[in-house]
Amino acid sequence: MSINKAFETNKNTWNQKVAVHAESDFYGVAEFKKGKCSLNKYEITALKNVSGKSVLHLQCHFGQDTLSLARMGAKCTGIDISDEGIKLAEKLNTELNLDANFVCCNVLDTSKHISEKFDIVFTSYGTIGWLPDLKPWAKMISERLKPGGFFYIVEFHPICWMFDYTVSPPVMKYKYHQKDTIYEEYEGTYADKNSKMISKEYGWNHSLGEVITSLSKAGLQIEYLNEHDASPYDIFPGLTKNDEGMFELATKMYPLIFEVKATKKA
Repeated sequence: MSINKAFETNKNTWNQKVAVHAESDFYGVAEFKKGKCSLNKYEITALKNVSGKSVLHLQCHFGQDTLSLARMGAKCTGIDISDEGIKLAEKLNTELNLDANFVCCNVLDTSKHISEKFDIVFTSYGTIGWLPDLKPWAKMISERLKPGGFFYIVEFHPICWMFDYTVSPPVMKYKYHQKDTIYEEYEGTYADKNSKMISKEYGWNHSLGEVITSLSKAGLQIEYLNEHDASPYDIFPGLTKNDEGMFELATKMYPLIFEVKATKKA
């Protein structure tokens, strides 16, 4: 299996997902168009006041978070491998009379398509698992940050990806330090489990150590690594809603979310 074949397979799957996700309750496009912010408390707290800041949003899907940041006054550019996703993002941008910019490319090739440097580089929820190696990813992030700018990621915890969710109940199947490519094929998507589309996906697991080390070696200074029991998304089996409307394992056996903030030295 070549990496290029894996990327092409994933791109085709995400192109199919766009139409399904745009109609799903999970993404709530109608409410979004009326002004609902798609960002969650972790990223809102971390990014703080983005008004007047330039933001590069990596793996933006069809751009809701990018456009939410634009509504907050940021000058935003969104990147995604799915041309269908970028088409919908551009359509929403025009319809909502915003001024975000969108580029269709593999996130690892971002610096081939964009030379601008940004105050903030941002990515969230289900992004790094599509990348076989985080070293070129981290290098690109450093290239695209202004001196004094920062990178922020909020992502599902790597322990979550040790499970095979194509069976019920889920089985712990994959290693924490998984080196081999993971291929899964299943009906539906996380946003619409009743969809008849077939998701064909190649993925890679990345430990917290790999995330931190790749960013550090790319010249970024780690400000914090936080781990959280609660997820804003009810995408894993057996979660219960807490008093804040977030989702947790009843046992709280392991965290569901981690977040990292890293700064490029001025």
